[in-house]
Amino acid sequence: MKFSIQSLYTWYRTVLRNPKYRWWVILGTLVYLVSPFDVLPDFIPVVGQIDDVFLLTLLVSEVSGLVIEGWKARKGEAGTEVPNTPEGSTSTGSTVDVDAVSVK
Repeated sequence: MKFSIQSLYTWYRTVLRNPKYRWWVILGTLVYLVSPFDVLPDFIPVVGQIDDVFLLTLLVSEVSGLVIEGWKARKGEAGTEVPNTPEGSTSTGSTVDVDAVSVK
């Protein structure tokens, strides 16, 4: 079996499609950031902050992903209603932009 960073990333993104696992990653990241134990100790000048920066990046990306998905879900739910649509209409509730042109 060949190991690559791309295969690890693909596996990670596949696992995180399930919101339950995404919450576990967020919780685990927060616990690691506040715990006194680090993979790379913070007293080493630059190397000690690499794992913290990586995990902060992971935390921000996952939380922003959850917020965006929640926003899209709410926007989708609010956009499903079609007010004042006559019965038998085939309207799907989508918006069509039309440019007005003056005729002389």
